[in-house]
Amino acid sequence: MPFWKSGLLNGKTNSNYKFVFQNIKTKTHMSVNTENSKLNNSETKATAPLVAYCQELFDDLDFKAVKAWKEAKSGRKAIGYMPVYVPREIIHAAGMLPVGIMGGGDQLEVIHGDAYYQSYICRIPRSTIELGVTGRLDVLDGMLFPSICDVIRNLSGMWKMMFKEKYVRYFDVPQNYEDEIGGKFYTHEMQQLRDDLGKLAGHEISDDDLRNSIAVYNENRKAVEDLYEFRAKHPWKAPSTEVYLLVRAGMVLPVEDHTLLIRDYLKAADLQERPVRDNCRVVVSGVFCEQPPFNMIKSIEMAGCYIVDDDFMLVTRWLLEDVATTGDPLENLSKAFLHHSNETAAKYEPDVENKGVYLIDSVRNNRAEGIIFAGPSFCDPALLDRPMLQNALAAQEIPYTSFEYAENSGQMQPIREQAGTFADSIKLWSVAAG
Repeated sequence: MPFWKSGLLNGKTNSNYKFVFQNIKTKTHMSVNTENSKLNNSETKATAPLVAYCQELFDDLDFKAVKAWKEAKSGRKAIGYMPVYVPREIIHAAGMLPVGIMGGGDQLEVIHGDAYYQSYICRIPRSTIELGVTGRLDVLDGMLFPSICDVIRNLSGMWKMMFKEKYVRYFDVPQNYEDEIGGKFYTHEMQQLRDDLGKLAGHEISDDDLRNSIAVYNENRKAVEDLYEFRAKHPWKAPSTEVYLLVRAGMVLPVEDHTLLIRDYLKAADLQERPVRDNCRVVVSGVFCEQPPFNMIKSIEMAGCYIVDDDFMLVTRWLLEDVATTGDPLENLSKAFLHHSNETAAKYEPDVENKGVYLIDSVRNNRAEGIIFAGPSFCDPALLDRPMLQNALAAQEIPYTSFEYAENSGQMQPIREQAGTFADSIKLWSVAAG
């Protein structure tokens, strides 16, 4: 029975992860003994209840966890955001819940959404509209549409017309990375968002509120980074299907609960014995906006690949260093974005010589053997950058393969065969070279 049906997410007293996990541990007779680092029940998979909880959140397109959080205390508000990045610290500082809207995936049949967009664009705006017009996003009090492409920009305007009673904002980011130009522009954008959310909350958002939220998200980013480092070091102990579900849970959980969830998973995964396979270590690139079908991640792993790095849900990994918690909080967030943010195809890079350097670094830092470019069909940011990224990899003799997908792609056999052939070729040539 799903945890939210069993009363673990009933929206009253049991709406937080800490309570849920205590109940999960009781139900499965699983506990971690910090003294002897052994599982009390060796027959129970240490990570299974945590992953099952995350799977429930992933499968729930009615956002019951968000409803539970709002109903637990009168006056709470939730703000949705589209990929790729928004400063969630500002939403959190307003006392609101940031909610990542990742589209409808392969679980949602799009009927109304197709009437709003032409066929030759990606699917995520159409499925997002479907979520909206069918009432699944009524739990949200507002929506943010970050600057990633023209399609999302247009979706923000459509959302304003369709949901006039909701707060809607197109959140722009700088294309110039000088503090005096792009920095001032971005600080102004964040100040407007701060003022808007303060009015929606009914109180001003103080600098101390922002500093406290920055500290909370610093902890979350550290937890996510530790999760990725653990997977890169022990990919057989932390399959990417599980890592994906864990990070995806952070799109609907309070950030404090999400950090706790990751820490508990890391403890359990480290104690759990799993077989080591002779898989190829790969980096998956291009999946930062429209999310792939969950079965695609499974298929890549089943094809003999360990995913050791990726750009899924970059909002959790966009900022690479802790944001300062002293001084002007908006200026600190601006400097972090300008000078310490992830270099991906989702971010403007003015120097063509730097194109692909981040991928080369990822290959080396994570001991990857190749790159899989997996881009959503009609995704301009991912697909337009791909030739330049491939040229950079070719110059370093790093093997790569590529394919496209849609969030509702159903046939995974061709992808599995392509990924399997890629992995086999890497292993074959590495043996021949040795």
